[in-house]
Amino acid sequence: MLAIGAGPANLALAVAIEESGNPELAEQTLLLEQSPDIKWQRDLLMPWARSQVSFLKDLVTLRNPRSKFSFLNFLYEENRLDEFVNLGTFHPFRWEFSDYLQWVARSLDKVRIRYDAKVQRIEPARDADGSITGWTATLAGGDTIHCRDLVVGGGRDTNVPEVFAGLPADRIIHSAQYRRRIAQLPPEAPLRAVVVGGAQSAAEMFMALHDNLPNSTRTMIVRSVGPQNYQTSKFVNELFFPSFVDRFYDSPGEVREQLLDEMRLTNYAGAAPPFLDQLYTTLYQQRGLGGQRSRVRTLTEVVGARIEDDEVVLDLRDRTSGKVEPLHCDLVLLGTGFDQRMPAMVRDLADRVGLSEISVSRCYRVDLGDSAWGAVYLQGVNEATHGIADSLISVLAHRSRDIVGDLLARRGAAEPRTA
Repeated sequence: MLAIGAGPANLALAVAIEESGNPELAEQTLLLEQSPDIKWQRDLLMPWARSQVSFLKDLVTLRNPRSKFSFLNFLYEENRLDEFVNLGTFHPFRWEFSDYLQWVARSLDKVRIRYDAKVQRIEPARDADGSITGWTATLAGGDTIHCRDLVVGGGRDTNVPEVFAGLPADRIIHSAQYRRRIAQLPPEAPLRAVVVGGAQSAAEMFMALHDNLPNSTRTMIVRSVGPQNYQTSKFVNELFFPSFVDRFYDSPGEVREQLLDEMRLTNYAGAAPPFLDQLYTTLYQQRGLGGQRSRVRTLTEVVGARIEDDEVVLDLRDRTSGKVEPLHCDLVLLGTGFDQRMPAMVRDLADRVGLSEISVSRCYRVDLGDSAWGAVYLQGVNEATHGIADSLISVLAHRSRDIVGDLLARRGAAEPRTA
């Protein structure tokens, strides 16, 4: 089996395969990671950033609390358990959870990971009768890898709104590029930076600019009435229970759409309450002490973006008055999230297979027809059918169990066949 991406989703799957009691499947499983190492949210690993999810929702605990791959065992092995317990929190720092992922990767016994392996395209392998027998992945260096079963877990593509399409690439930084791109700028530069968006990633970039570009002026553009807290009530959080996946999956399509819209403030459209308190306090201190260099403009949307005299000019529309005025700046940072369509790699694969639409089973397997011997599973992109938690850490352990169960059931039922 071949898994594309070595982030939390496919690492959780690798652990579930190792713990499945099927050493043959584990030894035949390979993860491909395009980077030289494993980092979680690589470009938002600010030292103060925290996970918004309990450490108990790690790669394995909700599936197998006795697993050696748990976050608590990671802390124990790294001699940090006492200190972490003393913090009195369920929410580790993001860099700490990232370290945990790399530790899990090093701790795998049978599943292999190949780094610096970027997949360029995937093509189906077919039998004489046209049925799919497996897959061929072509890497950036030209290598090809053949497999029977494929798991795509590389995440979604970045969303750059059309209004910014005319700006040069060196003037735009998406949140998925923040740390590597900001490190290329002279830290003392007195740049005028504009952050677009009101959710967690935008707020984190806005705050990080105070450290990374201390001499800059910073403006945050928010279309809504202001940055809003995540919905965090315990009742709402039950939407992230693995058991809710069944209820959501079995609902009619129109109900799923309604529920996803109602769930937006549990993840996509909000930020962590303590972090927003910190942001507001920072603005308050600047106003009180003088020398205000940071500002949040609410009820404002960007309706135009262009280059004039080597400056970025953003046309801002006040939603209350309708008035449009220009804002001159040097750099635009986008906290605009990710494209909600299937990733380009998945859409390309569907075209090569001849699928007019991508339909995914409860076990995350794409419907390729009954004759297909090779399967493809999708991780982290199935919100429309499996609920908003599908792109988050909360369901990783149980989702891995579902996929491994389907893999083993298919392999046990299938007749031996030559790919």
